[in-house]
Amino acid sequence: MAKVNCGISRWDDPNEINARLRHLQREPLWEVSDEYYENEVLKYFNEKCQKSFAIYDEAKNYIPGGVQHNLAFNVPFPLVVNKANGAYLEDADGNQYIDFLQAGGPTILGSNYEPVKEAAMKLIDECGPVTGLLSEPELLLAREICKHMPSVEMFRMLGSGTESVMAALRIARIATGHKRIIKVGGAYHGWSDQMVYGLKIPGTRQFLESHGIPHGAYKTTDEVRPNDLDMLETVLKINKLKGGTAAVIVEPVGPESGTRPISKEYNKGVRELCNKYGALMIMDEVVTGFRVGISGAQGYFDVDPDLTIFGKVVAGGYPAAGGVGGKKEYAGIMAAGLGNKGHKAYVGGTLAANPLSALAGYTAIKEIERTNACEIAGRAGDRLCDGLKFLIDKYGLPYVAYNQGSIVHLECSAAMSFDFSSLCLPKSLIQVLKKKDMMYERKDSMERMGAAYMANGIVTLAGSRLYTSMADTDEVIDDALNRFENVFKHVVRTEKCLGR
Repeated sequence: MAKVNCGISRWDDPNEINARLRHLQREPLWEVSDEYYENEVLKYFNEKCQKSFAIYDEAKNYIPGGVQHNLAFNVPFPLVVNKANGAYLEDADGNQYIDFLQAGGPTILGSNYEPVKEAAMKLIDECGPVTGLLSEPELLLAREICKHMPSVEMFRMLGSGTESVMAALRIARIATGHKRIIKVGGAYHGWSDQMVYGLKIPGTRQFLESHGIPHGAYKTTDEVRPNDLDMLETVLKINKLKGGTAAVIVEPVGPESGTRPISKEYNKGVRELCNKYGALMIMDEVVTGFRVGISGAQGYFDVDPDLTIFGKVVAGGYPAAGGVGGKKEYAGIMAAGLGNKGHKAYVGGTLAANPLSALAGYTAIKEIERTNACEIAGRAGDRLCDGLKFLIDKYGLPYVAYNQGSIVHLECSAAMSFDFSSLCLPKSLIQVLKKKDMMYERKDSMERMGAAYMANGIVTLAGSRLYTSMADTDEVIDDALNRFENVFKHVVRTEKCLGR
């Protein structure tokens, strides 16, 4: 029976996708030619985006790196966006772009969606964005989330996904009496010390991104290979001898929002193993919640996690977007106030659940349900992905395109497809150091392609991920595919990354 308001219409074989990604990684780089990049792409930025550059150039004097958020950084320099509406963005110079970033995923209704904006403006006019006291929108949002998410009986709003993961891990340790946490290699669960481990590339542990973090922060963090239930059970068995596992945390469509695809049965397997070894299952739905379906990825996979991590959409695209939901026995551990009996998970956040963000989130979720936004955006994702596959075949490119509903992946360099998780610790370090230059070269190629897309009026996430929204009509998608074709026709096989 078809799931109501679900945006995923198909689930591709992860073995086939991963095989194609490995093939792409063995290829030299295929990217836009130097002539096209210099004469068209860089020319566009230098001539058409002068106001953006001026703002960015001055911002570097006051902001580290010139931007306040990683998503904002693009090659050759960040664009300054002044207007957002539906499927489109407009930069400071008046250039228009098709928006497949959608703020990193939360605005499945489209940017600056009118009913959400109207609710926010009315609240600002009447009481302002924050009071520090209880507001009715807190109840409305929590009740609405509990209504749609199968496993959520209580919800606590926090300021970000990172904070929410920190809180969930704290809850898991209190509830189970165990300390160890297992994460899947390559997955992103925020930037707290214990989770900056095995980011982006499985098996890299603390070797790539963990600068400034004491090694002791990872003392109770374990990493397992994506889509490998046997390895997960092995680590759970080992941890049993070390005092037990508090939680296994997963991204339900695979690490990095499905950049590393998993089998459709993987989440059920994780659930069974957590039950067997007395660990909580934490599902990170920061991206997938209310995007892949009104009941999240857990509804699609028919899996009830013990705790669910929320972000982005629970504030309807407004700030302070995060939260933890789950069964009462676990979520209730976050109860606020002083002097509570028993062990409580201390969580804070002065601006968490502020009236503005809570009302925006409530309104957005109500509109997602009313408009069937997940299914509409999912169909747009299917159309975009199928069109990209057609163009890839037409131009004989080794690129890989696939999607999980409205989350579309376009891999042009396989920069994210390295995997060192089958190696022991010393060998892993050696391999990471040995291939570090190649990984960064492929990352640079990915960003170069992203710049080419942007010069053709398409905004992506780092040139490799695209989020569709309800605003993406067939005409918008067809227009985007014409722009992608204008890039693909200038792609050439280079001699880069041949020496390895």
